[in-house]
Amino acid sequence: MTETFGSIALTIGGGRVETAARFDVINPGTGGIAGTAPDAGQAELDLAVAAANAAFPAWSARSDAELQAACTAVADMLEAHAEELAQLITAEQGKPLAGIGSRWEIGGAVGWARYTAGLSLPMQVLQDNDQGRVEMYRKPLGVVGSITPWNFPVLIAVWHILPALRTGNTVVSKPSPATPLASLRMIELMNEVLPSGVVNSVSCQDTDFNMGAAMSGHDGIAKIVFTGSCGTGQKVMQSSAGTMKRLTLEMGGNDAGIVLSDADPEKIAEGLFWGAFINNGQTCAAMKRLYVHDDIHDAVCKALVAYAGNIKVGEGTREDSVLGPVQNQMQFDKVARLVAQARAKGQVLLGGDAGEGLFFPPTIIAGLGADDPLVYEEQFGPALPVIRYSDIEDALAQANALDVGLGGSVWSGNVDKAKEVAKRMECGSVWINSHGMIQPNVPFGGVKKSGFGVEFGEEGLKEYTTIQAVFS
Repeated sequence: MTETFGSIALTIGGGRVETAARFDVINPGTGGIAGTAPDAGQAELDLAVAAANAAFPAWSARSDAELQAACTAVADMLEAHAEELAQLITAEQGKPLAGIGSRWEIGGAVGWARYTAGLSLPMQVLQDNDQGRVEMYRKPLGVVGSITPWNFPVLIAVWHILPALRTGNTVVSKPSPATPLASLRMIELMNEVLPSGVVNSVSCQDTDFNMGAAMSGHDGIAKIVFTGSCGTGQKVMQSSAGTMKRLTLEMGGNDAGIVLSDADPEKIAEGLFWGAFINNGQTCAAMKRLYVHDDIHDAVCKALVAYAGNIKVGEGTREDSVLGPVQNQMQFDKVARLVAQARAKGQVLLGGDAGEGLFFPPTIIAGLGADDPLVYEEQFGPALPVIRYSDIEDALAQANALDVGLGGSVWSGNVDKAKEVAKRMECGSVWINSHGMIQPNVPFGGVKKSGFGVEFGEEGLKEYTTIQAVFS
């Protein structure tokens, strides 16, 4: 595939903006070029921020009903172009079109957009008595800067952009240089139903110019919402300090799953697999460590390997592919390194050997402990360590030992017993007998170095507003 999607441009102030240079976007499934993207710099960023600020007064003055209708129109536009966007995602991200892949991602984006459109933050009366009336209003912040990763390029962009629009903010969106095409096209489509300047895009190769740092430090941006690695999130926080920006940071995790002794290995095997390997493990809230009670350790491993052994890994346009490649060479090398280190000590139950190109098979390794890199370092790929334990206190101590805490799970035949264990896990979300199943109506965020602030639901919507109290 050579420059199939090479005509996509920036969208700034409602119009196409070309850049002096473009950069290649690699198709991780074929090794070819999926397309080219605009390589923007400070001038384009300043233009986008100015356009968003110019659009803000009129957009923020719209009624709640008008904002809801506009967000619904965005959802309709995404749905109308679902297949086009799915094809773009597969070409640049690598995930299969079918199954829990690109079409699933677009379906989720449409559903999330519709749900967000239906939310509202009405005025609240805090006091109304003979001492006076106090009303509390939630007001938009201004321009929101969105910085998104490469694992779910459209879905996460929708998570950032729609709440901003729904609350009357305007947006400058920067996609990952690894997967800019679908996001840029999505914003082109949004601009067909939104006023000029309400949503703008900037893409950058991030080599000679660091667009994320420039956005974080830009005095024309009121808030940054970021999804990505812990290290990059820390840099966003540092570079935003001078302008006192509002921040929502959803950063990496190293989610632990704990299987109690009363769980049924055969019943939980499928859920364990998808908890760990959804999107090829390239998911912030995927299960990265699995602690299994000694009584059923071997049976769980056997059932998990039996299920995983039937998963087809292949190029994303093949309808029989269930998992695709690792998205980029850097991430592939990290997974390969961690697996190589793990196999020197542990027992490789499945996989372990890299395939051609960026393909890496689902890999399950037992016999590891807390001091092994595959356990304490987030792999963000298709490799799962299974750690044996005999004391639940030890399992909880190991699960909570790391300095991140995004998600976790407990697997048991007794839900009440599992909830008691779940409440002791140090993470923002805990699932019982599943893992990572986020919902648009439930706040989602991490603790410790996994970030702060939440997304989704009314609590997530509030993150895009400031409070004003009116006394009368």
